[in-house]
Amino acid sequence: MIGPDKNKIHPNPNVPSVCFIKNIIKNPNIIVGDYTYYDDYETNGEDFEKHVTHFYPFIGDKLIIGKFCSLAKGIRFIMNGANHRLDGLTTYPFNIMGNGWEKVTPRIEDLPLKGDTIIGNDVWIGENVTILPGVHIGDGAIIGANSVVAKDIEPYAVAVGNPCHVVKKRFTEEKIQTLLNLKWWDFDEEKIFNNLEALVKGNIDNLK
Repeated sequence: MIGPDKNKIHPNPNVPSVCFIKNIIKNPNIIVGDYTYYDDYETNGEDFEKHVTHFYPFIGDKLIIGKFCSLAKGIRFIMNGANHRLDGLTTYPFNIMGNGWEKVTPRIEDLPLKGDTIIGNDVWIGENVTILPGVHIGDGAIIGANSVVAKDIEPYAVAVGNPCHVVKKRFTEEKIQTLLNLKWWDFDEEKIFNNLEALVKGNIDNLK
């Protein structure tokens, strides 16, 4: 054996809370890479899509999550449908109440859309983190528990808080650039297996 089956919902029967979410996604606008998991002991991770809110098809935004991400219980992605029009005298969304009020339905170009939400590869996101529309989180970043992420987070940064802010970088800039160039998450299964010891230790020369 050289690793779990990436096409299984639960890779390890001894840890049923861990779910490879690529295999349970139904919404075509949620795109998730191999081996990315959601861990929730209450639902076995299979309710992940419920944690993506305000996701309206007519807007067309996407949630894109890379490979080998670790997503903890209670994560929440708020998509662009949560944004109200800001250029009027009121922000109240009359149109969604219907019954004649739909006559003031805004055009897509009238809404303050932030674009796709993109999570890189090998990102670790702690419990009860909220990620706002259009945020980009770089490869290798860590987001601390209970954070509210309203702005982009650089690769291999450690970020915490509300609003979420970077407290440090995990490695030197040289080491970060080397990792971004190596893109270990794109190695084939056998190459990852053969380099597991190097991946879980801090010496990048062994991986190179």
